[in-house]
Amino acid sequence: KQDSVANRRLAMARTGDKEVVGKLFNELGPRYEARPGGYIRILKCGFRSGDNAPMAYVELVDRPVTAEVEEAEEVAAE
Repeated sequence: KQDSVANRRLAMARTGDKEVVGKLFNELGPRYEARPGGYIRILKCGFRSGDNAPMAYVELVDRPVTAEVEEAEEVAAE
């Protein structure tokens, strides 16, 4: 949540991608600054065929709605 050199280095060590670290600290950090926890939603979606491994969808809570989603919701409402 705090933008510091040490935190950026930790994030870089774990992700290995400079663009991801930049987005994390420039866009996502300020969005979730006041939130005490619960940043993601995990939805179980069954098991993978082949090795029967459990699978899940992971999404960020309070994510911005895109224009495509808004248009789809308007069409569905009509």
